[in-house]
Amino acid sequence: MRHEIIGPMAERFDEVLTPDALAFLVALDSEFAARRVALLDTRRARRDRFATGQLPDFLPETADLRADPSWQVAPPAPGLLDRRAEITGPPDRKMTINALNSGAKVWLADFEDATAPTWHNIISGQLNLIDALDRRIDFTDARGKRYALGDELATIVVRPRGWHLVEKGIVVDGRPISASLVDFGLYFFHCARRQLAAGAGPYFYLPKLEGHREARLWNDIFVFAQHYLHLPQGTIRATTLIETITAAFEMEEILYELREHSAGLNAGRWDYIFSIIKNFGQWPDFVLPDRSEVTMTVPFMRAYTELLVRTCHRRGAHAIGGMAAFVPARDPEVNALALTRVRADKQREAGDGFDGSWVAHPGLVETCREVFDAVLGERPNQIDRRRDDVEVTAGDLLSVDKTPGQVSEAGVRANIAVALCYIDAWLGGAGAVALWNLMEDAATAEIARCQVWQWLHHRTPLAGGGCVTDELVRSMLAEELATLTEGRVDTERERAEQAARIVEETALGEDLPSFFTTGAYARHLGPAREPAMAAR
Repeated sequence: MRHEIIGPMAERFDEVLTPDALAFLVALDSEFAARRVALLDTRRARRDRFATGQLPDFLPETADLRADPSWQVAPPAPGLLDRRAEITGPPDRKMTINALNSGAKVWLADFEDATAPTWHNIISGQLNLIDALDRRIDFTDARGKRYALGDELATIVVRPRGWHLVEKGIVVDGRPISASLVDFGLYFFHCARRQLAAGAGPYFYLPKLEGHREARLWNDIFVFAQHYLHLPQGTIRATTLIETITAAFEMEEILYELREHSAGLNAGRWDYIFSIIKNFGQWPDFVLPDRSEVTMTVPFMRAYTELLVRTCHRRGAHAIGGMAAFVPARDPEVNALALTRVRADKQREAGDGFDGSWVAHPGLVETCREVFDAVLGERPNQIDRRRDDVEVTAGDLLSVDKTPGQVSEAGVRANIAVALCYIDAWLGGAGAVALWNLMEDAATAEIARCQVWQWLHHRTPLAGGGCVTDELVRSMLAEELATLTEGRVDTERERAEQAARIVEETALGEDLPSFFTTGAYARHLGPAREPAMAAR
């Protein structure tokens, strides 16, 4: 099979894109590309069925598996026994150092929602991970402040991009390779043995899975990869994000498919809300209020997290809680209020039985650890807390109509502003963006633009009178664009205008695109064709 590097070769990229590493990517593509495409076709067919009014349910064909109490996932791997605080962020050089030094037990090195998928970001991110494991990474910012690794470091867990994305920087037989295989393959090839030598292993977070057959594909990739590098089966461990409504109905099956390689499940709260709107947004019973009112205590979110903990602990797996997205501010009063809310959120998770949780900023690690310390004490986790008291039905998972709250003009404007500002930053190469003291990523931008589409589709009433109309949304978008472009130079103004067009295309059209990232990447972030380097 002929492969070609389309992306430009920057300094030290040849240390990542070695002939042997590229041969491994080609082997992965040859073995698994067709199955990936077939599973994406299955996704589209499933969504078409939802559009006709068919709703998901627990699978009758796997009822015996769910009822069987005997099977368990593999015991926790080294470095993953205690996960009480996990930090997430893109693998840029500064974040790599800060996350590893943060005091968190785990760092989710995120090539997915927190990384704008420019060619430079993807390959330099892989290089940063290699350098971190070799302890030769440092960084000096514009002010002259130097960052270097300390003695106690978080365990690295890599989140590759989702199955729906491709990497145009590498083509095989003329077609882009799966972004998932690139991110997994390069990290595994270069870092698996490095991690084992450091006393851990090659660990992953699996994003946006829609069911157990997609988990089976990942498991088969793991088996193939371990065999390819002559590593024992079970060396790889993966935590699956339950961040789609269809995966919520297949949690046990996902754990079963990955059981030899499973490190548990995570409650990916933002993508989960996005999935609800994307799949059922055309139906009036699924209209959600302002994003700020869709908390983890509303009935459908409560059912989802309770079921996740029960499922994980029944099978001996970790249950990891959702993101705390607050970014500390200079205002002490703002910080105090936000940290009170973060603490309450983590106390709810720890009280429900979660074994740890996520934060987006190093300044939140201590709060998260303190909460879980109070519940766990010296224990590394609370997997032994079975939560057999939890009973969740299909109706509970779909009880979106029981969500209290209203849609306000302020909520509409906030969504437009977040979608516009985030996409503008994403086009500029930033995937994790602090906006109004919250860390926004691709998942939150997806919620923002999907909610606007949903409210427009249903002409949703507004608190205080009137409803959401095309005229209202377009006028708000124009106002937010004017604010964003004020004082900008021409190139930055053009980028903001591109972002506004993407918001229009993905939030104001008759149909709701599945992801804004797929089309935007193809048009705006794909690598230039020159300079290129070909190989066989």
